[in-house]
Amino acid sequence: MAAPESRGPGADAQLDQETARWLRWDKNSLTLEAVKRLIAEDNKEELRKCFGTRMEFGTAGLRAPMGPGISRMNDLTIIQTTQGFCRYLEKQFSDQKQKGIVISFDARAHPSSGGSSKRFARLAATTFISQGIPVYLFSDITPTPFVPFTVSHLKLCAGIMITASHNPKQDNGYKVYWDNGAQIISPHDKGISRAIEENLEPWPQAWDDSLIDSSPLLHNPSASINTDYFEDLKKYCFHRSVNRETKVKFVHTSVHGVGHNFVQSAFKAFDLVPPEAVPEQKDPDPEFPTVKYPNPEEGKDVLTLSFALADKTEARIVLANDPDADRLAVAEKQDSGEWRVFSGNELGALLGWWLFTSWKEKNRDRSALKDIYMLSSTVSSKILRAIALKEGFHFEETLTGFKWMGNRAKQLIDQGKTVLFAFEEAIGYMCCPFVLDKDGVSAAVISAELASFLATKNLSLSQQLKAIYVEYGYHITKASYFICHDQDTIKKLFENLRNYDGKNNYPKACGKFEISAIRDLTTGYDDSQPDKKAVLPTSKSSQMITFSFANGGVATMRTSGTEPKIKYYAELCAPPGNSDPEQLKKELNELVSAIEEHFFQPQKYNLQPKGD
Repeated sequence: MAAPESRGPGADAQLDQETARWLRWDKNSLTLEAVKRLIAEDNKEELRKCFGTRMEFGTAGLRAPMGPGISRMNDLTIIQTTQGFCRYLEKQFSDQKQKGIVISFDARAHPSSGGSSKRFARLAATTFISQGIPVYLFSDITPTPFVPFTVSHLKLCAGIMITASHNPKQDNGYKVYWDNGAQIISPHDKGISRAIEENLEPWPQAWDDSLIDSSPLLHNPSASINTDYFEDLKKYCFHRSVNRETKVKFVHTSVHGVGHNFVQSAFKAFDLVPPEAVPEQKDPDPEFPTVKYPNPEEGKDVLTLSFALADKTEARIVLANDPDADRLAVAEKQDSGEWRVFSGNELGALLGWWLFTSWKEKNRDRSALKDIYMLSSTVSSKILRAIALKEGFHFEETLTGFKWMGNRAKQLIDQGKTVLFAFEEAIGYMCCPFVLDKDGVSAAVISAELASFLATKNLSLSQQLKAIYVEYGYHITKASYFICHDQDTIKKLFENLRNYDGKNNYPKACGKFEISAIRDLTTGYDDSQPDKKAVLPTSKSSQMITFSFANGGVATMRTSGTEPKIKYYAELCAPPGNSDPEQLKKELNELVSAIEEHFFQPQKYNLQPKGD
């Protein structure tokens, strides 16, 4: 995400310097002409947008609109980024030329600037091959999880996926995986960032992507990885005979992204009849013509066509992937005829329960439980913690984002532990640890097998979810956000919480709700720990405070790394037993209202509520 542009006397000189370098280095006629036009028109405002600040390389890599300039995704910034990444890897791995790296891409394209994911992937491959480094470049689009899978499977140094996932159509991104098969974490992002700045001028062969086609260093892993991924996936099929007989029908949408062929193949690997695909959305289309936002997290708006097809074909379950197929949304038709879209936390409860139940069926030895782990991010539901407490396996929470869960899972696996499942509330699931990241393809077929199995017991997903809550305790969640474009305001809001009753005093209550514990991962404070120090890593650059309440409620307020939002996540955890979910919902709503009124204070800070 680009930082705000600098202004002032030095800013114009810097702008002139950046544009002069651009005119020397850019060989893409469309972006070059666009910059020449802006200079001829003396369009300073637009030039500042394009050249004010270079895209920041973070742990999620890059994500920005496609177009001309150093703040955008285009041929030249891809070359510069890859040159820096290449040099950084050379310092980290002495055997880079033996091992190599994998590169894949989604179906995004931006005709007006000549940019596309495939073009960016080829330019990235050219950079590495020009330095004598082998590249495994997929010949066609793949889901994002195929990159971490390939890194681990072929024991490579790193992986690059060109995708902007479910962002608006004008965006693209550059996502990086380390040799352990997980997304990079600090300090690699800082090191790569520095190396990019030191390698801005394109190398002699940087623009000649035709040279890779005849290079012995170019490998196409498409066929072998496709085979090996689905072979590995078969190990997570627990009820093949049920799958062959099931009458449960499924509809699948890939929301104009890459998922269609891969989900079809996954169903075949499980001996399930492949799902009916939404015809208007099954083929990749960078325009995403049928949806406002190509994000299944938006719920019913994105699923309108899926529901219509399901009603027509009498399918009871809809599976929806986001455009790069690393996330999954699931909806089920209720007896009332209404569609219920499960939240990320609800599907996390179902999949966690299912993977543990299936493991238990195969492993009768209770002593093996000591090596079983499940993970979720700290803003996700604590339902896995409740299941782990009752069943006797380990549960750990990590910071927000799959980079943390992937890296922690790898550490545990290296210690001989089994990581059965990891999830985050933003509809991301790791059901099979051969991919150390979220994977919407495996999650889709495992959800389908779960639904097929439950149908043999005359149970729906909704009924099973209720049974999980009765057995392990209801976990009711609510999440939303406020929009705030001003960093100073955000800082004031969080500083007010740290100095609520005078200096250095956090609040003791929120309205009528008594606070029992506070953890502040910006400062590293946690009053539930004997030494008052937080166990999870802290980050001064982002705001994040978690309040635990005497009534069993937990609420986290945090800033977003990629959007101008202050988010909150609230959950009420009841002990096992048949509590009244409606009463719990009412209490959670009251708690959320109190948090909005007393902690966010939207009038005071001029915050904009989430639009409906």
